[in-house]
Amino acid sequence: MSKVEERLWSQIEKDPDLSVLEWAREHRFGAHASGGTGKGLRERLKDNGLKDWRFDFAAPDIHLAVEVEGGAWVQGRHTRGKGFAEDLRKYDAAMRLGWTVYRCDAKMVDEGQALDTIRALIFGA
Repeated sequence: MSKVEERLWSQIEKDPDLSVLEWAREHRFGAHASGGTGKGLRERLKDNGLKDWRFDFAAPDIHLAVEVEGGAWVQGRHTRGKGFAEDLRKYDAAMRLGWTVYRCDAKMVDEGQALDTIRALIFGA
């Protein structure tokens, strides 16, 4: 987990309303949508047109995913063609499965905007 992901995780854990929700780090939504992890996963993923994608954080009970995007200023994987396109496929699949996907960056985390938005997505504005 990156340092910025650790900072957001700490903010979520310290928030009295958010900390009572069931949160998962590195949630394998493709695997769960395909019948869970374990034997035969590759075949089930393929049959469902999915990959073993993971969310940085997720509240599975309410289908909320949080992705902390990094590398934008250093030409990281997520900003280069293939990585960017793969992220789009991941988000498309997630939303087709009923997930709300919230994306943020380090500045949003550090300024508290990410936490405010997560709260708004869960509890309303």
